[in-house]
Amino acid sequence: EDARQHGITKRPEWPVIVLRTPKGWTGPKEVDGRIVEGTSLAHQVPVADVKANAAHLDVLEEWMHSYHPEEVFDEQGRLIPELAALAPTGDRRMGANPHVNGGKVLVDLDLPPITDYALDVTKPATERHESTRQLGKLLRDTFTRNAEQQNFRFFCPDETNSNRLGDVFTVENRASMGPIISIDDHVSHDGRVMEVLSEHLCEGWLEGYLLTGRHGLFATYEAFAMISASMTVQHAKWLQEAIKLPWRDQIASLNILLTSTCWRNDHNGFSHQGPGLIDTVLSKKGTVARIYLPPDANSLLAVAERCLQSRNFVNLIVIDKQPQLQWLNMQEAVDHSTRGLSTWNWASNDEKMEPDVVLACAGDIATQETVAAAWWLRHHMPELKVRVVNVMDLMTLYPAEIHPHGVDEATFIENFTEDKPVVFAFHGYPRAIHQLMHGRPNAHRFHVRGFNEEGTTTTPFDMVVLNEMSRYHLCIEAMRQATRVRGLTPPFIAECQDLLVKHKTYIRENLEDMPEVRDWVWTD
Repeated sequence: EDARQHGITKRPEWPVIVLRTPKGWTGPKEVDGRIVEGTSLAHQVPVADVKANAAHLDVLEEWMHSYHPEEVFDEQGRLIPELAALAPTGDRRMGANPHVNGGKVLVDLDLPPITDYALDVTKPATERHESTRQLGKLLRDTFTRNAEQQNFRFFCPDETNSNRLGDVFTVENRASMGPIISIDDHVSHDGRVMEVLSEHLCEGWLEGYLLTGRHGLFATYEAFAMISASMTVQHAKWLQEAIKLPWRDQIASLNILLTSTCWRNDHNGFSHQGPGLIDTVLSKKGTVARIYLPPDANSLLAVAERCLQSRNFVNLIVIDKQPQLQWLNMQEAVDHSTRGLSTWNWASNDEKMEPDVVLACAGDIATQETVAAAWWLRHHMPELKVRVVNVMDLMTLYPAEIHPHGVDEATFIENFTEDKPVVFAFHGYPRAIHQLMHGRPNAHRFHVRGFNEEGTTTTPFDMVVLNEMSRYHLCIEAMRQATRVRGLTPPFIAECQDLLVKHKTYIRENLEDMPEVRDWVWTD
């Protein structure tokens, strides 16, 4: 009561009642001469095979009768009136309490216009920015606009600044119930940034916050999202079943931002390189699972707005924090987000005719390497007609009958053609794209490059080289697959192979990537 009236001024000492009981308490004390109560034998089924074992059936009957059901139920098996009268009514019922049916008290977030944070992209692939920093500004103002209703929190395992989201600290603090000392940085008892180095705790906090009718975002290093992956799975399963219950109102979605990704954790090394949560969420039902791979800042803002407004989903957003090329202006980003996948005509040279090969991509680094490959082919082998397709909503690749975001066959063919080879650069494990392509026209023509568990502490470009997803690997694969111009390709394939050898030598001598890679931008 004091906390409600005066706020929290010290670590609360909430009363706790702890009841310790033996495992299997009130069950059979022993079965077949073996002690059950208080031992591991009490786990699950302490009395097995009661259909065929008469002695075990007797034990079960004695156990059930020990609860004196005749004192609780009448002859028809109904709860006796004296006990039924004790049951709560209305909102006092456990399932009707608005604090456990959070959708009943959920209030929409007041989100600022994403155009306020748009980067001015007048020409694609010519400027580099930290995309997640723009999201940090959006989150900052989301805190401000919802300060009165106090229904938004940000959860992060000690990485808010690292992930370029530190603008939130201009208006909010980290929460701590412990003593606050002079060297603490943006810490208060009523802070709304939940930052502690435990992925389990951060996700658990967020899930509880959502279930009680509020909104939030959980941001973490991509590889360490696997620490709490089982929690993500269980929440998705719960949502899948909750949707079937007409009395349960919708809650805000579980929004997970994966940054510091496998492709740009070159300084931390192999332990920090793993895109596995994509596969985990991909396995969940289309009624609840969403995966977005925005390639730049404006598309990230468009996706974030959609996710923060959504209900009853697990939304996975994957994008790195390092400076990266920007591709789309805000209107293009919103349109691309709405479609989920698009042909980028400016990066293609098929002149809207049938291409020799489609270069497809999903993910920020995959997009960078794909567009750079298209640029290289345009400048070195213009006879090869290339179409570039970018996928931001991964679920659009599913057939429409499997996922509601899946594009129809006509749209799929419009972008990927019906029978041309597709070289697909993917942020995650290649098997995920093959899974998505099952049932699509001529799925065998998709040649996927992605993360193949090749990693170390190295340069950014060496990461894509190690996993054979570099622009030069994509060029080589495209030239090998393009049958119409195959006779022209050998010298250009050899040139790409020479560039890969040059790369290896250069990074060992200079400890950084070649200038033509490190400083590459799009030119006509």
